[in-house]
Formats: sequence, C-alpha cells, structure tokens
Amino acid sequence: MNVIKKLFSKQKKAKIEFCQRNLEQFLQEENYTAYNEFLSRKNVVYKEFECQSRCKECRMSPYAMVNGDFVTAENSDELLKKMAEYID
Repeated sequence: MNVIKKLFSKQKKAKIEFCQRNLEQFLQEENYTAYNEFLSRKNVVYKEFECQSRCKECRMSPYAMVNGDFVTAENSDELLKKMAEYID
C-alpha cells in the first residue's frame, strides 16, 4: 500500500521565479551545482525573468519569488537554504 501511495501521491509543485539581473549579480559560481540540483527537483518549477520590477530589492540582496512570496537572503547560499526550507 505504501508503494502505491508514493507512486500516485500528488506532491504540490513549488513555483519559483527569479530575476535574471539579480542572479547575475549575486549567484556565485561555486553555487551553480547546488542550485541546479535544487531546481531539478520534481516538485520545483522555476522561471527566470529579465526583470521583475523590484529594482530596489534587486540591488540590495539576492531574492526569489517562491509561490508568490518574496524570499530574500544575505547571499546566494543562504537564499538556496531558505527556498529549500520554504518548500519542504
């Protein structure tokens, strides 16, 4: 029965939106692999926008929109951790 539940359970997908300019400014090259693994999860759907019209926030720190909520952090490493906590 547990196998059937795992096969047919509908896990809610997390929708994550990024600003391309923000990623270019704050995403560190050593974090590329970790971000790729996170964004490759089955329950994660992401989209990258050229601009999200959040210029003030964009200049200050890395951020992402997770299921419509604004999530920000001191650095890209911390942002990844916050996004993972948010959707788990």
